[in-house]
Amino acid sequence: MSKVIAIANQKGGVGKTTTAINLAASLAVLEFKVLLVDADPQGNASSGIGFDVRNIKTTLYDCLIEQADPAGIILHSETNGLDLIPSNIDLVGAEIEMLSLPAREKVLSTVISRIRDNYDFIFIDCSPSLGLLTVNALTAADSLILPVQCEYFALEGLGKLLNTIKIIQSRLNTSLEIEGFLLTMYDARLRLSNQVVEEVRTHFQNMVFETIISRNVKLGEAPSYGQPAILYDADSTGAKNYLNLARELLQKNNMTRINSSEKIID
Repeated sequence: MSKVIAIANQKGGVGKTTTAINLAASLAVLEFKVLLVDADPQGNASSGIGFDVRNIKTTLYDCLIEQADPAGIILHSETNGLDLIPSNIDLVGAEIEMLSLPAREKVLSTVISRIRDNYDFIFIDCSPSLGLLTVNALTAADSLILPVQCEYFALEGLGKLLNTIKIIQSRLNTSLEIEGFLLTMYDARLRLSNQVVEEVRTHFQNMVFETIISRNVKLGEAPSYGQPAILYDADSTGAKNYLNLARELLQKNNMTRINSSEKIID
């Protein structure tokens, strides 16, 4: 059975989708079977791995509202071993339509349960909100990765998200765990970046991934070519960071062993 991991933070621009795409692709390159679920109406995870969301006929919306078979809408990406349940702007309406459904917080969990045995990892790319779609993602997930950008106001809003997680743990998904806080957009030249790293590590200690995602031009360029960084430029710092994050994730889940010196690439 696969491990389902939601990538969430209600604050926008922190690297959720970048992390979802590149972590999923890195694990696929390491020969794991991976599914990426695009649960954001913007559809950036879908376009970021090479699909034109304007031409996609069936999406996650159809699974949530029309009860379509998720196996029938899965798309196979250019990265061998990486599949996608796509999204587009139609998903905006799903949040409203789901309000009238029974067990509305568990609709996505039901969808994923139908296909989870086919994968080693399933990643859910959440929208930047704490709405019903994000609640569904957290209810469906086994664990959660929280990207935190190394910038001013980095911890702003995290308190609300952590409170939401506690509510879900107590009422909807008692097994939900925090996989880790992921420091993103790090620039070693900036004192502020280093201060944020120190502050996050002080607050959350061993809950923070050792791997840090550096600011990298290639990470920003890759989505415009519809490729994860590891396909666009495997030698880039961003690609190496996410490959190391994949290795660290595997180690945390007792699925592989790596040397401490391999965990972080400067």
